[in-house]
Amino acid sequence: MSIETAENQGGIVETAQEYALWVWDIASDWLLSPAAWTQFALLVLAFGLAVYVTRKATPVIVRLVTPPEEQTHIVARLRRYALIYLPLMLPLLAYAFTGAGEGVTRSLFGSGAVIAFGKRVFLFLAVRAFVRDIVKDSFLKMLGRYVLLPAMALHTLGLLNPAIDFLSNTIIQLGNISFSVMSLVRGVIAGALLFWLGRWSNDQSTTYIQKQEELRPATRQLAVKASEIFIFGLAFLLLLNIMGINLSALAVLGGAIGVGLGFGLQKIASNFISGVILLLEGQATVGDYVELDGGESGTIVKMTARAIFLETFDGRWIVVPNEDFITTRVVNYSDQGSSNRYEVEFSVSYDTDINKVPDIIEAAVAKHEGVLDTPYPPDCELRGFGDSGVDFAVEFWVNGFDDGENKYTSDVMFIVWNALKDAGIEIPYPHRVVEIKGGLPIAST
Repeated sequence: MSIETAENQGGIVETAQEYALWVWDIASDWLLSPAAWTQFALLVLAFGLAVYVTRKATPVIVRLVTPPEEQTHIVARLRRYALIYLPLMLPLLAYAFTGAGEGVTRSLFGSGAVIAFGKRVFLFLAVRAFVRDIVKDSFLKMLGRYVLLPAMALHTLGLLNPAIDFLSNTIIQLGNISFSVMSLVRGVIAGALLFWLGRWSNDQSTTYIQKQEELRPATRQLAVKASEIFIFGLAFLLLLNIMGINLSALAVLGGAIGVGLGFGLQKIASNFISGVILLLEGQATVGDYVELDGGESGTIVKMTARAIFLETFDGRWIVVPNEDFITTRVVNYSDQGSSNRYEVEFSVSYDTDINKVPDIIEAAVAKHEGVLDTPYPPDCELRGFGDSGVDFAVEFWVNGFDDGENKYTSDVMFIVWNALKDAGIEIPYPHRVVEIKGGLPIAST
């Protein structure tokens, strides 16, 4: 053990001994002083009176504040919310009654140290009830349990200011940078609170924006991203200000980021700007079924600042950079509910009266519940004269695309088959005529 370490440990021991003697002197004075016993009696009386008032007043308050179950307006919700603070009634009443008695004891005895300590105890109990019974968020409960309650315990014992001075005077040196432990603790607590508040605010704003159904989905998505960037950017700037960091230093940081974007982050910047353009133009949005020039196809399930996520009908997700939606050809089969045209090809025998075929097929296909009359009803067209039969195709419009849950083409093929069979029309199969020159070979015996 070095001499410096031994000296530090000796200083800590001496400080602990001084605090122990200080506590012993206070305890001795309280135990031997009539004024202290009077203040103890007032504390007990104040607590007993608080218990009595709480028991009598709680049922009355619950009955008056609780709204009928069928009420859901904002006033009813506020009344229900106020009831969760009932656990604070007992310690706060004890604190108030003790405060009223403190003036009496100071006027009679010129001292109120004991009763002041009791007030701090009741305040600690109120904070403990708040953290234990009222706070429901897991993060805030953890922060209250490990930060607020220890701080209140130190305040109750009168050690909060010495602890703050000790942490402020303890300096951490990292190279040319030095800071106190207190500034680090303050930054951690403030950062945690700010970013929790930012997350809560972002959730609330996102919920509100998504409810605005009069806006296009792409516009809502852009508003959500803009609010998220604004909220967390503001939280970051506030944290820097709280920690005492000069905001002018951000100019240097911004220049460094600009250089990084110019060299190593070109693709990231390109994808981010492409994502903003997509959200502004609305040419593709969540729920659309798209097919890219590279062959990737699927339903858009998520749009982020970097990429768009497509879900195929076999359950796979394809991550497509936003830049691909700007620089390549994209086929949008959905286009927010537009109709699509499909066709089914078939053939009939040359013995068929082909003039009857269009009416038969068009009437049969039009009965399918998914086939539309607009923009055009089913249309059967003669396509050509094939080797084995006469070639036709029936075109039809549907609201959607032919994949996944929708089997329009398969359904129409069944309809065409059944309609031709019912009409007695033959669907041909290939015929081949084989000519053998020179006669058949004679089999040897």
